[in-house]
Amino acid sequence: MDSSGDNNPNNFEELLSAITPEIHSKLKQAIELGRWENGDRLSKEQVELCMQAVIAYDENHLTEEEKIGYIDRVKLRAKSPAKETRH
Repeated sequence: MDSSGDNNPNNFEELLSAITPEIHSKLKQAIELGRWENGDRLSKEQVELCMQAVIAYDENHLTEEEKIGYIDRVKLRAKSPAKETRH
């Protein structure tokens, strides 16, 4: 953050370092609903920026299993029926 006394981040990395788990959760909810907490609609650009921030936060703070879209391929294989082989 800059030394002018405000808390505005100067770049994307500073912004990411300021994201708390609570903010991360609110960003995900805003993306899901298409609206901010106050009811205002997210613009297309805001959706894209929120998604970038959520993905970057996930990469730095969550395990593979905690990330959005994670598929446990081991469990998936264990649950699927054995494939029949045709002769």
